[in-house]
Amino acid sequence: MTDQNSLAARDIAYHLHPFTNLKRHEEVGPLVITRGEGVRVFDDAGKEYIEGLAGLWCAALGFSEERLAKAAHAQMTRLPMYHGFAHKSHPPVIALAERLISLAPVPMSKVFFANSGSEANDTAVKLIWYYNNALGRPDKKKLITRQRAYHGVTLMSGSLTNLPILRAGFDTPLARVVETDCPHYYRYAQPGESEEAYSDRLAANLEALILAEGPDTVAAFFAEPVMGAGGVIVPPAGYFPKIQAVLKRYDILLVADEVICGFGRTGAMWGSQTFGIEPDLIATAKGLSSGYIPISALLVSEKVFAPIKERSGELGLFGHGFTYSGHPVATAVALEVLDIFKERDILGHVRRVGAHFQRRLQELGEHPLVGEARGVGLIGALETVRDKATKEPFAPVLGMGPRLMALAQKHGLITRAMGDALAFSPPLIITEEEVDTMFARAHAALDEAHAWACAEGLMARDS
Repeated sequence: MTDQNSLAARDIAYHLHPFTNLKRHEEVGPLVITRGEGVRVFDDAGKEYIEGLAGLWCAALGFSEERLAKAAHAQMTRLPMYHGFAHKSHPPVIALAERLISLAPVPMSKVFFANSGSEANDTAVKLIWYYNNALGRPDKKKLITRQRAYHGVTLMSGSLTNLPILRAGFDTPLARVVETDCPHYYRYAQPGESEEAYSDRLAANLEALILAEGPDTVAAFFAEPVMGAGGVIVPPAGYFPKIQAVLKRYDILLVADEVICGFGRTGAMWGSQTFGIEPDLIATAKGLSSGYIPISALLVSEKVFAPIKERSGELGLFGHGFTYSGHPVATAVALEVLDIFKERDILGHVRRVGAHFQRRLQELGEHPLVGEARGVGLIGALETVRDKATKEPFAPVLGMGPRLMALAQKHGLITRAMGDALAFSPPLIITEEEVDTMFARAHAALDEAHAWACAEGLMARDS
């Protein structure tokens, strides 16, 4: 019988979990994590795990960086709370805005702060609509998202998120959202089609969509440099330059959702730099504070800011913002993160260790259960299939992804299933030895899942 005073029992009794099967949670209960050290976390029974997803793609500096705790404490003792409403400001928010503009992959003008990636993307939508109203284009409001995109879960960002399980039951998407192709070459390329030809086809499809909707009604295109929750999908060769050419032809803004890719994940400071993206707005979060405290940012180009500024002068107010926008403690922690990145050459470390990470990932791509190993920098995924030759997936009812995730956890690796793909996005401070340990644990989980599939007659044992 479960101890009704245990942490697990109390969690079941009182805690409404995000991204969880709430009915099943009452049966299985939580994994209660009580402390972290480097790339590892420990549960309430003392078991150690490598955190293969850096929490939720975010703990770039691991789980025990004392400098971030000290930065938060110092700011709390100096100015624990203040805001940016009605012309107010404070030193950390000014310094962080300045730093982010200096680090931007393309020229940017201003930074708006919020608390999550969802809020940053919601803000991007509001600014885009405000911008087009200011320019006298009240009909230019539609937003293009991609199949399998993830941009958040608030009402508007959740409408841009294009994963069926995250829309089911919520009456999303809202109006003004249209969809275009997912750029997953492995799954959606035609036989014999090169990556460049596939990118050409997707760009042509995008243009056809815009013309069908009416270019004067389409305002913006949202894109993650690497699609995260949709399965760690790396764009095919030439994709973003070809897409951008279409967007520029019809004066459609490009929003780069750098919530996962920003701050070193791909080996550059921004995923936009890795893939040649020239955005008009950039949404970022997660790595900005290494996940230690909630903060997000939206970088806004002068092209977008200038009409918004003039319109706010006419209206008497720019009527958007959050109580905790640019919170002093959060901005102080983010500044310390950027200092550590520079002092320790975190980007150089990612490039060095990332090469080893990608080699080990590709080695696991040879496993009989894996159809594709894909990734860049320190992010990657293994997509499982029943048949490597035909790419036939497992039936969804079999739950291969969740099964594999549970087996990895049993072997001391916390990761996440995206459908039948297992994702990896460890803290950026991971060493080559820790990469080896992480993938050895993943290999053990794959072997066990493969044995189960063979025993069930789902795969041939020599597959």
